[in-house]
Amino acid sequence: MKRFLNLLVVLSSLLLMGIAQAERIKDIATVAGVRSNQLIGYGIVVGLDGTGDQTSQTPFTVQSVKSMLSKFGVSLPANINPQLKNVAAVTVSASLPPFAKPGQNIDVTVASIGNSTSLRGGALIMTPLKGADGEVYAIAQGNLVVGGFGVSGGDGSRLSVNIPSVGRIPNGASIERGVPMKMGGERFLDLNLHRADFTTANNVAISINAMLGEGMAVATDAASIQVVAPLEQNQRVAFVSILENLEVKVAQAPARVVINSRTGTVVIGNNVKVDVAAVSHGSLTVTIVERPAVSQPEPFSGGETVVVGTTDIEVKSEGNRMFVFNPGVSLDELVRAVNNVGTAPGDLVAILEALKEAGALHAELVVI
Repeated sequence: MKRFLNLLVVLSSLLLMGIAQAERIKDIATVAGVRSNQLIGYGIVVGLDGTGDQTSQTPFTVQSVKSMLSKFGVSLPANINPQLKNVAAVTVSASLPPFAKPGQNIDVTVASIGNSTSLRGGALIMTPLKGADGEVYAIAQGNLVVGGFGVSGGDGSRLSVNIPSVGRIPNGASIERGVPMKMGGERFLDLNLHRADFTTANNVAISINAMLGEGMAVATDAASIQVVAPLEQNQRVAFVSILENLEVKVAQAPARVVINSRTGTVVIGNNVKVDVAAVSHGSLTVTIVERPAVSQPEPFSGGETVVVGTTDIEVKSEGNRMFVFNPGVSLDELVRAVNNVGTAPGDLVAILEALKEAGALHAELVVI
């Protein structure tokens, strides 16, 4: 093990000298087994200004209040169903970070599960947060911070900004139990890339072998690199500290065009190429106008006055403009050519989809 200690000292000195200028391993990969765990709980929020659940439609809210009061020795008659307007049933969720210890605090998110219109000004009553195994890992309680708000009028009109039925409690949960994670005792340590890429995985293995020695790291697939590591826990922590600060040249992302169909946002990545293609883009506008007219009968004719409609239909075709893409057109040329036509984001999406169908767009088209 003295070999590993001496090696760590040498590696620390090399990193301080700045042997490479690229992305750090800690920014592109994680250590296998070091992960967060999701927690969830059910609770009630009190102190709302009349924006709580309508208990006639959410009986579980009343049941939760009765259950809470019974724990404090307050029992309500079975035939009494209180109409509460300042209470809301909520779900409480949080993420338990790796290596979290009892006594530390984490943020929690509180969301209404009934018909409460707003959680603003409310306070969460003590709520146990459980993991997937059913065990309690944290206890949440505190005043909510709500970013949205909503107001309503007597005529039923309502204005809402953001989502007032969801809030957060910073440091609102106290950890009661941690998830044990081993950092020693195993011969190998696995690094998992955030984005699977064979070139990046190979570069990580090459960089580690260049510092530790040949055969110390092996890329097992496009997302994982297996590294020989010391067995002792204290040495492994220092060893991981060296590895995560090692800088590695990351491979370029694949050619990809991402389209958000809801907002019309189009993001074109690098290395997107277009084969020779001619594109003609224009639009046909059809306008239909209804004009009501009154038909008045002749005097003493016995006819009736009626309203008749006249319809005017106008068809307008904008001048189409055609542009030609040469083979191997780059991203900059593609965007410039499309912008010269004066297209809107929706038109750009149509052009890109048509180029993909024609086989002229050499990129993955992703619609989200």
